[in-house]
Amino acid sequence: MKKMIKFSTFILILSFVLALTACSASSGTDSKIKEVKVGVVGNSDDPIWEQVNKNLKKENIQVKLVKFTDGIIANQSQDNKELDLTAFQHYAFLNQEKKQKGYKFTVIAQSYIVPLNVYSKKIKNLKQIKSGDKIAIPNNVTNAGRALKVLESAGLIKLDPSKGYSPAVKDITENKKNVKIVEVDPAKIPSLLPDFAAGITNSNFIIDNKMNPVTDSIYRIKPDLDDPNNKPWINVIVARTADKNNKTYKKVVDAYHTASVANKIKKLYNGVYVPAFKY
Repeated sequence: MKKMIKFSTFILILSFVLALTACSASSGTDSKIKEVKVGVVGNSDDPIWEQVNKNLKKENIQVKLVKFTDGIIANQSQDNKELDLTAFQHYAFLNQEKKQKGYKFTVIAQSYIVPLNVYSKKIKNLKQIKSGDKIAIPNNVTNAGRALKVLESAGLIKLDPSKGYSPAVKDITENKKNVKIVEVDPAKIPSLLPDFAAGITNSNFIIDNKMNPVTDSIYRIKPDLDDPNNKPWINVIVARTADKNNKTYKKVVDAYHTASVANKIKKLYNGVYVPAFKY
């Protein structure tokens, strides 16, 4: 009987020691994964962020993409603290949003630059544009201005130079072919191309519609990072200003600014998207 009591006591003590050891081990390493919600527009960046998450695995951090069809709504969500970061807009769009709505947002990293090309289901090049033809451009201020600058580069129109990189349709000073510029939701332009002679929209919407920004475009401008005129069009990762020094967000940036992500961007988009960071 005494032997049984001693054995039971031994088992209890052993269980207690093992429990203490387990607690000590678990308290030494925090295994809880920190989730960072990143707002994006469309689906084209999924493989990029998959690579970022692979790079973050050792940090116990995971990015969760929250997808939008409209960047304006994405920025509202970040301002409402429904998102931690956004990664869809360029400097020009961000600055316009901050100016109009007073957002306290800060760029914490650059990601890439993408072209804003011209597409068509009706013509092969812009020389085939006829008098009175309609051209669709994005209906937000900054991308509309950029689209108009693309049309100016192509020789279709001339713009008031005093308006910088954000001109409006009313700033067209010469339009020899009298083309009709129609402002449309940029996400809808790929599907509406049969209704226009041509259309200009962001490359992510082109990719989402199973098109290629290079082979399916009829006019394009090279997204040269060395050209200071292209600085407004570099895409950025944005935090609320109060969180700009957040250590977790900095680790997300470090995981993004790597050769593995740069190579993923180059391979995925065949040089259409150009990494805008050092690695």
